Amino acid sequence: MNNQPSAVMIFAAGFGSRMGVLTKDLPKPLIQVADRSLIDHALTLAGAVQPTTIVANLHYRADQLRAHLTPFDVQFSHEPQILETGGGLRAALPLLGSDPVYTLNPDAVWQGPNPLTLLGKAWDPDFMDALLMCIPVAQALGHNGAGDFDADEKGRLKRGSSLVYGGVQILKTDGLHDIAETAFSLNLLWDRVAANNRLYCGVYPGKWCDVGRPEGITLAESLLVNPDV
Repeated sequence: MNNQPSAVMIFAAGFGSRMGVLTKDLPKPLIQVADRSLIDHALTLAGAVQPTTIVANLHYRADQLRAHLTPFDVQFSHEPQILETGGGLRAALPLLGSDPVYTLNPDAVWQGPNPLTLLGKAWDPDFMDALLMCIPVAQALGHNGAGDFDADEKGRLKRGSSLVYGGVQILKTDGLHDIAETAFSLNLLWDRVAANNRLYCGVYPGKWCDVGRPEGITLAESLLVNPDV
């Protein structure tokens, strides 16, 4: 039996304010890293798991993203107002369906095995409501400060500081309907899942770089050219 999700959600609606002037007239997913836009890197990752559905949510500079993505087999969930990750995912469910989904933040670059493929192989819906790909803090390029989680010997997550969430996960979406807020972070759902001991992680064996700030572009390009950076 193949339990791997068949739908991918790419979060592309945000303002990218940490990028400063680079996103004054350009949405962050269209910023170039190694001569390819961030969202093109994300589409390559998504395509490798052969999804039947890819959805991108749009808000800031939506016309530019829509024009860029139109040649691809991507559906759009337009947000008149920013809904954050949780609200944005819930708003896209009519396109994604009710089964578990992959979600993907495009503002990171991965060097090594495809993180979606790794999660798909590890996904066990009998035990998991969410499976997050995480990176040890010491291996997270471009990340400042502590991590987001700690993991026990079974890979179950709790809030902590040793692991950074890398922006890729598999998630059951039914819990989104129990949240009253219109705009909310997926952190709210993760905390509820963790309270039931059903929040798990995979630890990425390759390299990862946060491209949320301008300096992350150079770091990410160095990583892709020289994976030992």
